[in-house]
Amino acid sequence: MAQDHTASLTASGLNLIAQALTIYDRDLRLAVCNAPFQQMFDLPDALVTPGSTFRQTITHLALRGEYGPVDDVDTFVQERVDQALAFEPHYMERTRANGRTISVEGSPLPQGGWVTVYTDISHTKSQEALLRARATELSDQVLQHTEALSATNRQLAATVSALEEAKRQLTRTEARTRLTTEMMPAHIAHVDASGHYTFSNRRLGSVIPNRPTDIVGQHISDALGAFAYGRIVPNLTRAYKGEASVFEFTDEASARRIRVAFTPETSGGVYILSMDITEETQARVALQQNRRRTLAAQMTSGMAHDFSNLLTIILGLQSKLARMDDLPPGAQDLIDGTLSASRRGGELLNALADMTAGRAMRPVATDIRTLLGDVQTMARSTLPDGVTLTTHADVTGPQMIDPGLVKDSLLNLILNARDACGTAGDITVTAQSVHDTWLEFNVSDTGPGFSDEALTHGFDPFFTTKGSEGSGLGLPMVYDMTKRAGGDLKLGKAETGARVRLRLPLRPAPQLAGALVLLVEDDPDLRMHYRDMLMGLGHAVIEAAGVDEAIALTADLPDIGLVLSDINLGAGSRTGVDLARQLGHDLPVILMTSLPPTDPTFQQATRSAPVLRKPFEAADLQALLQADAA
Repeated sequence: MAQDHTASLTASGLNLIAQALTIYDRDLRLAVCNAPFQQMFDLPDALVTPGSTFRQTITHLALRGEYGPVDDVDTFVQERVDQALAFEPHYMERTRANGRTISVEGSPLPQGGWVTVYTDISHTKSQEALLRARATELSDQVLQHTEALSATNRQLAATVSALEEAKRQLTRTEARTRLTTEMMPAHIAHVDASGHYTFSNRRLGSVIPNRPTDIVGQHISDALGAFAYGRIVPNLTRAYKGEASVFEFTDEASARRIRVAFTPETSGGVYILSMDITEETQARVALQQNRRRTLAAQMTSGMAHDFSNLLTIILGLQSKLARMDDLPPGAQDLIDGTLSASRRGGELLNALADMTAGRAMRPVATDIRTLLGDVQTMARSTLPDGVTLTTHADVTGPQMIDPGLVKDSLLNLILNARDACGTAGDITVTAQSVHDTWLEFNVSDTGPGFSDEALTHGFDPFFTTKGSEGSGLGLPMVYDMTKRAGGDLKLGKAETGARVRLRLPLRPAPQLAGALVLLVEDDPDLRMHYRDMLMGLGHAVIEAAGVDEAIALTADLPDIGLVLSDINLGAGSRTGVDLARQLGHDLPVILMTSLPPTDPTFQQATRSAPVLRKPFEAADLQALLQADAA
């Protein structure tokens, strides 16, 4: 409909032009002409209909006497066709059979084809004839100059027309290029040798939040801000010297991870490509941790079996020794010590098994204040009377986390803080959201704080500062859980003791009481099954079979409250993971799949959205839509 309207407007505009105009394509078939063209040459409708040929029109005009007497019409027409196929600019004037004089200006088009403008210059020619008639009153030099000037003006008009067409082509090309760059999920820009932006696709604010989008003419330091500019200036300096680079940094204000590429330009400027890779980094960290886990499992699985057998033999022999008569003095103490050490070895084996095997992450909608209250209740009985535990949460709405693993991690950190405080001290646990990127937990105490050695090796398995009382596996297990979730764990010194910062990807839980759900599933039978399940939970449902259709629906229907999508979608190459990443923080997404947890695609999916394993029941889906009440 829009194209038809545009074509109608274009035709109306061309018909208002005084000159006759035609555009033929590279095969010399008529693409466009205006009404004055038909009127000037009195042509039938068939010859001004798109698709008619240049040869047909020239033949018609020649047979009608437009060009005067023509002995061999076929040869005459072929010469005109060959001239047109040469696609060379030309300007000519000719007197028609009716006595009128016209000018013909032809220019080739960049896409292939030909545009011609016919102008009736009879009035101009009559003025030139009048000047010739008065030649006795004018000098030959003035007359020749006038004629030359008139011809030059006509040629200049033809040149101006060609330049205007070239300008229009360049304008359209620039518009297409800008539209393409602005559709990309990255900031593309160019700075000159002085550091001022000469081009920007206006996406800086989407990569680094709260930065301006209209930055052409600004200096790069003003557009980026002091912190980000300080991080990129060493690489920018090298780029000005001709050295390309790709690097990453974390923006302090938004906690986003940014990747930047600098490409030097021969004229002294630099092209810049920057992208927000926060989710990619979270997924990469989780995958790296899974690889370490797999390697550790491979290394320990065989050792654990043999070690377990050895411990069994030691325990059996020591038990036999304990039952012997007439043991020498002190032997029983040695036997008890050996038995105790063997049992401790068994406990270490179990801890190693937990670290290397683990379990799949099971994120559910969790109220953070409730979670911290549960942690405080569980930890209180383990604390001495002189040690206080305070919790505080500044997080709005439920978040998608695995509450069991988070509680285990926080309890582990609290027990470490308890051991550091001894019989008296304060332990504080806080939770807050860091922009729209992280859910941050901080556990601090008033103990002596971490030593330099603990800050360096605290996450190493079996490293402990508790002597024989510690296993050295507490912090490594917390580290493992955090990394598997795509988060980050930092040890630090507080003003009065130690501090541990635990960050997890911020995933707000959907608030979906009766919400409109977009169901994305390529299998019609499964789509019907899940539609019935969602409707049974009180939701209205619309359906899509692929990613492109789903994106279009989210743009047209602002009332959509949740997207439930399969990961593998048969329609097209894009997956449910691509859909979740494209929607970003605009809409909550739940993915479903029959892939095993060890599949790389499954691991990537868990970094982007909660994942339901097929087959699942309505209760499993409902668990992801309600705040955890445990």
